[in-house]
Formats: sequence, structure tokens, C-alpha cells
Amino acid sequence: MELLKTLIWVVNLISAVTIIVLVLMQHGKGADMGAAFGGGSSGSLFGASGSSNFLSRSTAIAAVVFFATCLSLVYMSGAKRSDLGVMNEAVTQPASQVPGDAAKQNKSGSSIPE
Repeated sequence: MELLKTLIWVVNLISAVTIIVLVLMQHGKGADMGAAFGGGSSGSLFGASGSSNFLSRSTAIAAVVFFATCLSLVYMSGAKRSDLGVMNEAVTQPASQVPGDAAKQNKSGSSIPE
């Protein structure tokens, strides 16, 4: 089980780095991918369909892999119950009561004894 978790972590990290690289490679509207490699047309760099379709589809595939690995890691880590935490066991000691004199002083507005 731990080997599978480690494998999913590795795939998750690789897909995250892939998304970062692919997003940084994409240009805004009006810029073509060929300009980044010294000129030429964008159609000749990534084929007849151009760079936008290739990079967009690659980014979408990497995003699907990233979200699938994230969800599988959440599912695998949520399956076991951890005994660590603040609310591990129920509180058995009731809260202490405020004495009557202190409550009267608070109502009158004078909480500092004279």
C-alpha cells in the first residue's frame, strides 16, 4: 500500500511540474510558438494544427492526471483513522461554574474589586 502511495506521489509531482512547464510555454493571443525559437511559422514547429492545440491538449491531459492523483491520495489517506489530534477523546470534565458574587459584579459593570 505504501509503495502505491509513493508511486502516486511521484506521478502527482511529475504532472504538477508538467503543468507548470506547459503553461509557461504557452503564449498569449497573437504570439506564436515559432517566435520563441528564432522565427518561422508556428505551423511548422508542432505540425499543421499549430502549437495552441498541442499545448492546450497536453495541459488538459496533465491537469486530469494531476487531479486524479490528488483525489486518489485523499481517498487513500482518508481510509485510516488517525489517533492524533486535539479532539481524540471526549471531554469528561465539565466546565467550572462562575461564583455568584462575580456574576453580580459583572452585571453592575464593576469587575475590579475596591
